[in-house]
Amino acid sequence: MSHALPLRAGVPGAVSIRTGELAGRLVVIATVDATERSGALSPEDGETLATAARTALREGLPLVTYLASSGADVAEGIAALHGWGLAARALVRCSGAVPTIIVVTGPAVSGPALLLGLADIVIMTADAYAFVSGPHMVRQFTGVPISNMHLGGAGAHARSSGVAAFVVETVEDATAVVEDVLWYLPDNADEEAPRSPCHDPVDRPTPEAGGLLPSTATGSYDVRQVIAAVVDDGEYLELRAPWAANIVTAFARFDGRPVGIVANQPTTIAGTLDIPSSQKGARFVTFCDAFNLPIVTFVDTPGFYPGKDLEWRGMIRHGAQLAFAYCRATVPRVNLTLRKSYGGAYIVMDSKRIGNDLALAWPTAEIAVMGAKGATEILHRRATAAERVELERAYEDRLLNPYVAAERGYIDAVIDPADTRLELVAALEALATKSERLVARSHDNTPL
Repeated sequence: MSHALPLRAGVPGAVSIRTGELAGRLVVIATVDATERSGALSPEDGETLATAARTALREGLPLVTYLASSGADVAEGIAALHGWGLAARALVRCSGAVPTIIVVTGPAVSGPALLLGLADIVIMTADAYAFVSGPHMVRQFTGVPISNMHLGGAGAHARSSGVAAFVVETVEDATAVVEDVLWYLPDNADEEAPRSPCHDPVDRPTPEAGGLLPSTATGSYDVRQVIAAVVDDGEYLELRAPWAANIVTAFARFDGRPVGIVANQPTTIAGTLDIPSSQKGARFVTFCDAFNLPIVTFVDTPGFYPGKDLEWRGMIRHGAQLAFAYCRATVPRVNLTLRKSYGGAYIVMDSKRIGNDLALAWPTAEIAVMGAKGATEILHRRATAAERVELERAYEDRLLNPYVAAERGYIDAVIDPADTRLELVAALEALATKSERLVARSHDNTPL
């Protein structure tokens, strides 16, 4: 398929599909028109959406859908529900094979809202909203009145649910973000992401990256500034920034090569891992692995966030999601410990023993079961306050440095922060031809 053309153009309904170009890339575009019966999906509309997904899968092209729908067409009865189910099945077939992006330009209600959960990336305009059960049902079941925007507005999905990877003002802005995303991605899982010319020297020193770390162990800094200091031209594209802000997920480039970046964010709950951040990180790692993006992980976390509420809500299962995603990833994986890396969080943030290809650390790295204060309180419960101060200092001197881990092979090299960009570029270049034989099985069993 080498040129733009409409598909199923003679079929009436709210959905139209075509192939077309976005930023010079050929993609399959589906549009649900809200002016046509409020975007209510008929059985034919479901088939049209399914055709768009099948075409994208067959031709190996990204699928971009502009969605504004009031749900299944009530007048069509259960046949409309079957049409939506057909579209959902076809979209699932695309998962991990071609990138799927949905732009929500208006309402996305009931069944169509669930399509957002099946897509790789969701972009919402500021006036869009999405929910499975609307305000009327909420009021009936709970007695609580609520508006469309409060229940499922773009802001709610950006901050609270994590459904929206980006929120923009207009449809035009959304299309620009789609183009930005496609700049980092291949057309399909059988291709490598497009490499771009790079005019930022690969050996550019980055002393400012190390200079961002505060002088105290409890001090905070914005890890995004570290990312900007070392990637090409300081440019990166962050996904789901307001949601689970204690972890940063972003696309960037090193020497023109697209990568996915996962980083703990010390400015939010000290960079600890909780349920949303584990989900966010796991989903992003899995996406990068599906579409051949190397993963660079920046680590600075004191551990998992403690609390009865988190444990009861399934911290074990969700924390395991992040470990699971890294363990099964076969793309090149480079880990850089900036400062703290304690306990179970050390393991799940792509440590050496769960299969990363290269583990680096700054001299400021602290790799241990826990911090000096916690360890001293456990090991020396009966020590006086003055004795504990000395014991904590001895623990820090003996164990809270990267050299013990390096002696045991858990860290491959301790690097100068000024050499970070050079070392990461060199690592990614060396791993460019990495290949792993996949285990023959129908699928794994993710700890959902």
